[in-house]
Amino acid sequence: MKTIRIGKSGITTPTIGMGTWAIGGGTWWGENDDSVSIKAIDCALEQGITWIDTAPVYGFGHSEEVVGKALKGKRGKVILSTKCALQWENEAGSFHFSRDGHAVYRDLSATGIRRDLENSLRRLQTDYIDVLYTHWQSVEPCPTPIQETMGELEKMKKEGKIRAIGASNVNASQIEEYLKYGQLDVIQEKYSMVDRKLEKILLPLCENHDISVQAYSPLEQGLLTGKIGMDYVVKPGEVRDNRKWWVPENRKLVLEMLAGWGDLCQKYESTLGNLAIAWTIARSENINVLCGARKMEQVSENVKAGNIVLEKSDMQRMTDDANRIIGISK
Repeated sequence: MKTIRIGKSGITTPTIGMGTWAIGGGTWWGENDDSVSIKAIDCALEQGITWIDTAPVYGFGHSEEVVGKALKGKRGKVILSTKCALQWENEAGSFHFSRDGHAVYRDLSATGIRRDLENSLRRLQTDYIDVLYTHWQSVEPCPTPIQETMGELEKMKKEGKIRAIGASNVNASQIEEYLKYGQLDVIQEKYSMVDRKLEKILLPLCENHDISVQAYSPLEQGLLTGKIGMDYVVKPGEVRDNRKWWVPENRKLVLEMLAGWGDLCQKYESTLGNLAIAWTIARSENINVLCGARKMEQVSENVKAGNIVLEKSDMQRMTDDANRIIGISK
């Protein structure tokens, strides 16, 4: 599998990473068998997916705990990323959302992110994190200056508790502000062939500053696999609820597009999901694609995508098809 550098950190990673949001379970994703999740992480490492990404809020600590169990005795083989800023211990920061009996706040204060890091280290059973992301950025009524946040993150780097700094769900001005106060190596943003906002400003900005991009939701919560049809009923509160491409009229457009790619699946001996991930990887030399999985078979399918090299004409065809439905979606 092709590899990329994570910003200027000196860390090298395959172009596919494993996301563990679903492993956290809860009302977002439904309950899991943790032993199956651990086997999925083992499978990822065995097949060359060495970047494992999690966050405290995924299952309110549960995802981190499962990842920690899976990586016991294997820590040196893994690029491990987690996040800070979303906390439910107290009312510090700005209210973000409520879920599963927890009120969640955005807290990017030095005290808050230090607390989050120490809690993550305990749950993950490790003494350092390779990449620590700020999960969501500070907002009113309790904003924290990026200078304060970055100062604490750089302090954590000097202490050896983190190796690289990342930021998730950011805009261009926030990225530029981070760069004023230290080294920002990677951003994590939503990006798929039907959600292309990243391409307009953030991707060129990151390429100019040698900042890597870790793209999440490349399959639009499973829609771009083509395995979920029009008969699927989205349950209130689940991760697909109120998502643009899961609205029936938009879902129909996606499924019709995918139905026209049967010849590409045959040509590359791949699934539709493989094609969508391979397309995302090919959009920039700077991208790592974060593929969620909680079963071994899902991991194995994601790995196949990392070895597909799409021909230029096929890339253009897929891009044109996606552009067309983006233009007529509601």
